[in-house]
Amino acid sequence: MPDPDLIHLAVALDGTGWHPAAWREPDARPHDLLTAGHWADLVGTAERGLLDLVTFEDGLALQSDHPWRSDERTDRVRGRLDAVLIASRVAPTTRHIGLIPTAITTHTEPFHLSKAIATLDYVSSGRAGVRVQISASPEAAGHFGRRVIGERSPALTDDLIGEAADYIEVLRRLWDSWEDDAEIRDVRTGRFIDRNKLHYIDFEGTHFSVKGPSITPRPPQGQPIVAALGHVDPVYQLIAGGTDLGFVTPHSTDETAALVDTIAAQRPAGLAPVRVFADLVVFLADTSAAAHARKARLDERLGAEYRSDAEIFVGTAAELADLLQQWHAAGAAGFRLRPATLPHDLTQITDTLVPELRRRGVFRDHYQGSTLRDLLGLSRPANRYAGV
Repeated sequence: MPDPDLIHLAVALDGTGWHPAAWREPDARPHDLLTAGHWADLVGTAERGLLDLVTFEDGLALQSDHPWRSDERTDRVRGRLDAVLIASRVAPTTRHIGLIPTAITTHTEPFHLSKAIATLDYVSSGRAGVRVQISASPEAAGHFGRRVIGERSPALTDDLIGEAADYIEVLRRLWDSWEDDAEIRDVRTGRFIDRNKLHYIDFEGTHFSVKGPSITPRPPQGQPIVAALGHVDPVYQLIAGGTDLGFVTPHSTDETAALVDTIAAQRPAGLAPVRVFADLVVFLADTSAAAHARKARLDERLGAEYRSDAEIFVGTAAELADLLQQWHAAGAAGFRLRPATLPHDLTQITDTLVPELRRRGVFRDHYQGSTLRDLLGLSRPANRYAGV
């Protein structure tokens, strides 16, 4: 079981970095964005720093500076690979780090995602997860034609959030639809499976009707990690009710403590506490002045000051370590850092921040356990259908 005094670290990978002008940096690799090597190199760098996990961004419409419609810009990175497939491709090149692709619950089917993430868990030997995301984009809705989302200021409605909650429940039931010992594989008797240990889930809800069982045996972790990012109370309820890992975007120590308490207070009894990670965009350099100069140069190229839903940190690794320790003391189990540019800020995290945290005695010096659940200090859950 990991030491609760140790800080967990994750990195959110998106294109060439989170600053829109990152692709124009001298060390960026925009020509490699659609290659397996680009992503394998990034995840390999994160694993070298002993990070808990990486997340991969995704969407059902082209990236846009506008929150819910296309911006028609041509000076930004546009186009991306499928996050689940990236994670599956990268998994065999790594040994320890967790892999959490983003999947949109709106417009997609939980049966398909359940077997994709179960497969990723097998490919990675138990290091898979999924970040569920809701889409209120009219443009994304137009790609599927199943529902209409209004063009004027669409919002995360109760219906969309309720659909995501049902989606998570279906995922979890499908992962449990095979008992752990359902596969016999006895050549002598000719029995490959015990059919009594495959279960119909018979889920009937407002948004889905799924009979089951899955076509993929129960994943190595039993239940791969389910994560979500939240900014508002209805999504905090979703995080508390159905996920293992919640990403939040506080902007102060007090706000960190308040968000951790909000999620904990809504967690159903009997479930392990949600691991709450705070998101930060990071611009790192050897001196604070150099870090601010980097951001200023990128903003000048952007033609505007970069803004984010998450706190933006600009400074040195030691200064970032100070902030992480303060927010960790306020209740954050860990942090999901969004590198402003890749590979620069990712390298700063692994080669400068991690050694600084280790020097302070608040970060691991080796990987513990073999699964992502092990890294996060979460036990392997019992199968809800076993013995039924």
